[in-house]
Amino acid sequence: MSDPTLQAGASATPQAAGGTQGAVGPNGAAAKQGAGPGNTQGNGAGRVPGGAQAPRPATGPAVGRGPNNGPGQGAGNGPGNGHNRGAGPGPNGPGKKAGTLPGPHAVKPKVLPVASPATLKPRHRGLLISFIACVLAPMIVIAAYLWLVADDRYASTAGFTVRSEESTGASELLGGLATFTGTSSSSDGDVLYEFIRSQQMVQAIDQELDLRGHYSQNYWSDPVFALAPDATIEDLTAYWDRIVQVSYDQSTGLSEIEVTAFDPDYAQAVTRAVVMESQRLINMLSEAARNDALRYAREDLDLAQDRLRDTRASLTEFRTRTQIVDVDSDIASRTGVLTNLQQSLAQELVAQDELSGTTSRPDDPRLAQTQRRIQVIRDRISEERRNLATSKVEGTDEDYPSLLSQYEGLEVERQFAESAYTAALTAFDAAKAEASRQSRYLATYVAPTLAQASEYPQRGQILGLAVLFLLLAWGIAALVYYSIRDRG
Repeated sequence: MSDPTLQAGASATPQAAGGTQGAVGPNGAAAKQGAGPGNTQGNGAGRVPGGAQAPRPATGPAVGRGPNNGPGQGAGNGPGNGHNRGAGPGPNGPGKKAGTLPGPHAVKPKVLPVASPATLKPRHRGLLISFIACVLAPMIVIAAYLWLVADDRYASTAGFTVRSEESTGASELLGGLATFTGTSSSSDGDVLYEFIRSQQMVQAIDQELDLRGHYSQNYWSDPVFALAPDATIEDLTAYWDRIVQVSYDQSTGLSEIEVTAFDPDYAQAVTRAVVMESQRLINMLSEAARNDALRYAREDLDLAQDRLRDTRASLTEFRTRTQIVDVDSDIASRTGVLTNLQQSLAQELVAQDELSGTTSRPDDPRLAQTQRRIQVIRDRISEERRNLATSKVEGTDEDYPSLLSQYEGLEVERQFAESAYTAALTAFDAAKAEASRQSRYLATYVAPTLAQASEYPQRGQILGLAVLFLLLAWGIAALVYYSIRDRG
């Protein structure tokens, strides 16, 4: 218990202990010093109940320092209006607290346990194992195969285009025979692109250079990039797409091919064979187009000849039947009589006018005679016209106008048949001129090259793509697995 009359001093925490020294000055001030393992500093203030003041006021500072080096301060006023100061580390470490302490004991702090060393959790360990198994191990296997097992391959390239000769001279009379024969280099380039990748090309090259023998010789040492010895024609065609790359630019009509093989000389030989087969195809297409043009022109010429022959035969039969060799001459002779009669009529009319002017007698015999001649001439003209229009031609049962109409029709047909025959003959001559020369040909602007260093397989590119896909597959699988596990 404390003295109710006067209470002043510094209270040490339960962890603080040590000796003290005090000195009293003239004003009654007392100083204390203490050193111990854990001293605190505190000030406490206390007053005598009822506000009575102590007879001996004194102020006493106390300073203490312990090994924890944690300063603390407290202030207290006793009945004698004295002060105690103590400095020392408390159990909570460095800190400073001011206030009235409820008692001589301080609150013990909560001390956190020491953290254990970091280790991998099971889920992290499984993720690492899956990364090694799904990404790292396959990457090592692929790299080892590419650099230690895969055989080098050599590339040979060639460039060519389909050229067409412009049609000149007689072929221009056909109104576009060049288009009719199919000299479009663009369509020829498309056809050639598909032909190089076709099974027909593969069979032709295989028969000439034995593709199976070359590309299957390294199968047991390099099964990934080599051809199986028992490959079928379908397998060989699929493998052909791997070793032959074809590019075609439709805007310029230029084509390029690249052939890879395990030997540079063999790659060049395959490339040269592809160019020769392409040239053979273009020549075959040109020959077929020329043959078609000749055949069509010959058919048109034959039709024109038959038509002209039939027309002339009909005209000959008409002349034989009517016994009129030249209808124009016969018409001229028949119309000549009418012309003469009309001239005679005109003369008699003039004579009648003259006679009427010289005589005043209406019963003049000369005037009557002139009138009779005029009437006879008019009757004769009418008779001739009637005979020309309705009378039967001798030896036939048809009138002259009908025969004239038949003749005019036959004559028109003859003229048209002769014109058609002339055009067909010109077209046939032009087609023969086109057939005598090659209108399309394969122009090689890059000859098949001979490689000096291997370019395939592209090991770095293949490994990079493989690692990328492995990482993507592994990442997606890990995300899906942990998402399902967390939800479960």
